[in-house]
Amino acid sequence: MIEAEPLRLGYGTNGFANHRLDDALRTIADLGYTAVALTLDHAHLDPFAPGAAAEAARVARLLSALGLRCVVETGARYLLDPRRKHHPTLVCDEPAARVDFLRRAVRVAAELDADCVSFWSGIRPSGVDAALAWQRMKSGVGAVLAECERYRVPLGLEPEPGMFVQHLEQALALRAELGDPDLLGVSLDVGHCVAVESVDAAACVRRAGGLLVNVQLDDMRPGIHEHLEFGAGELDLRGTLAALREIGYSGIAAVELPRHSHAAPQVAARAIDALRAALAPSSPAGARR
Repeated sequence: MIEAEPLRLGYGTNGFANHRLDDALRTIADLGYTAVALTLDHAHLDPFAPGAAAEAARVARLLSALGLRCVVETGARYLLDPRRKHHPTLVCDEPAARVDFLRRAVRVAAELDADCVSFWSGIRPSGVDAALAWQRMKSGVGAVLAECERYRVPLGLEPEPGMFVQHLEQALALRAELGDPDLLGVSLDVGHCVAVESVDAAACVRRAGGLLVNVQLDDMRPGIHEHLEFGAGELDLRGTLAALREIGYSGIAAVELPRHSHAAPQVAARAIDALRAALAPSSPAGARR
């Protein structure tokens, strides 16, 4: 990690799903990352497990010892329902369990001194019209924001391809309708920008500007929601990182490769090498990694 850089490079624990959490955190730190995106899941700080509060306090001490800042991610696939991926969501018929989970995540984030809690909308069920889904989003996010106010933890809405809120403009519109709450920002996956946005990731970074509370880094191809290592898609990594520096972003930018756990240490090592090269002043102009 180049200490002069204002943003903090991190790696997501959902890309270390086959590791114990402590081993994942130590490996991430040993590779030179100074932050982690911690996905709450069955084996990684389950907020529903007995003794969850004590475990969060223990993990907080380990993060501090390792010099890792963190964000809390909430995209675990089967944590709430063992049969239905990502269910329930904020826009389904019974969103209460999702709201409860997000509120628990806020409390965990407070214990970890995390930068924010990152979340998404979920897929709109076929029988739910857009107007009703929008009202459910406003209601659910409002309930979670009440917990954020209590613990002073920011919340970051992530536009996710294929979900009800899949575009940056939708996230910004929801925030506006909620009255532009100070604790609601944007969690931006730059690969998603390649996949579904009409402009490139650097332009999305500039559009979100000071509302960015979390950034996820990965490569993608247009129209395909598949997280790829840097250089395997069409992301202009150097230009995207330059845009983050341009807007003065000083938060966490963590690599998001949830399907690469089978080779996590090697993938994470390649990723930080690519990030360092893209951040280096000596990189050739216009280089793409």
